[in-house]
This record gives sequence, C-alpha cells and structure tokens, in this order.
Amino acid sequence: MHVLTVLDHPNPKSFSHAAAHHFMMGAEAAGHTTELADLHAEGFNPLWTMADNESDGHSNVPSDVVREQARIARADAICLIFPLFWWGMPAMTKGWVDRVWSWGWAYDQLGDPEQSMQRNRSGLLLIPAGARSDEVEGKGYRAALDTCWTQGTFGFFGFSPRRMELLYGSKGSEARRKALLEQSYTCGLTLPPPTPA
Repeated sequence: MHVLTVLDHPNPKSFSHAAAHHFMMGAEAAGHTTELADLHAEGFNPLWTMADNESDGHSNVPSDVVREQARIARADAICLIFPLFWWGMPAMTKGWVDRVWSWGWAYDQLGDPEQSMQRNRSGLLLIPAGARSDEVEGKGYRAALDTCWTQGTFGFFGFSPRRMELLYGSKGSEARRKALLEQSYTCGLTLPPPTPA
C-alpha cells in the first residue's frame, strides 16, 4: 500500500513528529511506501475562503487543494496525526479537512454517511493526548470523539476500515513516551488494507 501521513504540529521536535516518524517506520517495515504531508513545514493555508466556497469540487479548485487531493489520490491508506487540542482538532487539521475534502469531490450530502465519492482507503487517527485514559474515557470524551470523527466525518471520506488511536499520557515519563512511540510503530506495521468496495 501507499500510506499518506498528514501531520499537524508546528514544532519539528514535538512528540507528534516523533509519533509520525515511528508510524511511518512501522509502515515501511511492513513493506508499504510512505509519504508525509507536514502541514506546518509546507505552509498549508487552513483558511476556508470564497475561492473554496465557489468551487464545485471539479472546477476552480484552489491549487493548494488540488495538490493535497493528488496526494490522497495516490494513497491506499491515510493516517492523520495531530495533538488532542481542546477536545478537538487543531486549526490546521480542521482547515485541511474543510478545504481538501470538499463538496463535490469527497461527498455530496448522501443520506448514508458510509458512502463517499472517494474510493475506500484504510484510515487511522493517531492522536497524542496529554491526559490519562481514565480522564478521557471515564468522562465520555473518547466516545464523543469517536461518534464525531470515526462514525461521522471520516465515513464521508471513504475510510474503511477506520479507527482512532489515542496516545494517552504523551506528556508523561520518558518510559511512557517510549511505549507510545512503540505503539505508533505497531500501528504502522499492522495497518490493514482498505475494505473492498
């Protein structure tokens, strides 16, 4: 498979960057080819504008969106890596989702969120979280994120299979961080193929 990793963190020394590196190493060890979209390093513009709004998904598409859609077209699997930020996505990831997975290209408001205008791709959200698992799961935050992202948004993208992997305690001890990087590597190594359409 060809695996696209979309990374959102402004600091190249961040744990998110380390997680992306280990994930990609795991994918390569499994025999996959990899591609990195480092949104901050590449200067992606997350602002949804009139140019985006006026496009029908096929014509008048902004050039930076066309570039990202070409990356997606090459990919059999996509992993989004971003830190859990105020119980949501950081602005760069949200802007990438809003602008790139556009109306007329990714979806057209079909009644079934499992249907997408895109072919099936294996999808993974790999999300560093400073909080502990009991803090996130015990209060229902994980279930809410799963409903919003895994069952909602990414169904329109044709991610099948798809899952969310939270890297709990990513601001913890060195031993904890090492274990999370090993978990990231394993996610790449065991990434499943897309579900046949």
